[in-house]
Amino acid sequence: MNLTDRVAVITGGAGGIGSALARRFVAEGAAAVVLADLDADAARAVAAEIGPVAHAVGLDVTDEEQVRALVEETERRYGRIDLFCANAGVATGGGVEAPDADWDRAWRVNVLAHVYTARAVLPAMLRRGSGHLLLTCSAAGLLTAVGDAPYSATKHAAVGFAEWLAITYRDAGIRVSALCPQGVDTPMLAGGLAAGHLGARVIAASGAVLTPDQVADATIAGLAEERFLILPHPEVADYARRRAEDPDGWQAGLRKLVRKLRG
Repeated sequence: MNLTDRVAVITGGAGGIGSALARRFVAEGAAAVVLADLDADAARAVAAEIGPVAHAVGLDVTDEEQVRALVEETERRYGRIDLFCANAGVATGGGVEAPDADWDRAWRVNVLAHVYTARAVLPAMLRRGSGHLLLTCSAAGLLTAVGDAPYSATKHAAVGFAEWLAITYRDAGIRVSALCPQGVDTPMLAGGLAAGHLGARVIAASGAVLTPDQVADATIAGLAEERFLILPHPEVADYARRRAEDPDGWQAGLRKLVRKLRG
């Protein structure tokens, strides 16, 4: 995926990783970048900063009709979608005791939104025989999110769905990538740290916290190489191998870290 003259859509585009991706895509020569976000005003502010190549829309990714309408309008306006970045996500900071509403929201944003995206964009991509789906899944989808059961469960599901898409549609010309960063300096992490959530504290203690721009750089490289797993934190690949080879030892190490953080 070369971004030059491409049309890209980014959900969760009003800040964090989403807005960093938008700026980088434009710098790479994208023909158009559509920023979709629940906070439409914030998305419009980012689009205004980027310039006329960017277009902002309000979007609730948990509403399949809104996702379908976004895809249809983008295709009418620009003729096609080359790259769809399903980037919206939510954390809860809760465990098994988290309210059903939190579990449902995590499921709808972190999983079903990807399903709605695929349903909407695949038909036209399959007719053209080309297109790229980028799902922001988090390193939690390969490892775990200590302290956040809904986030951990749904991000694992997101990685599983991304892998299913890649296997099913690669031979039809569709590329699929799962973006799995660990700690990123975004409002999600900052809010978790401010609230004292264990999961956010574990992330901050587990390695480098990257800027959204660094994640965007890694994403550009991963898209260019058409990699399935895009890992801005390369060490996540080593962690995943250790977890697979010795799950008991991996879990023991995390429990030790949790005990240390809890004092």
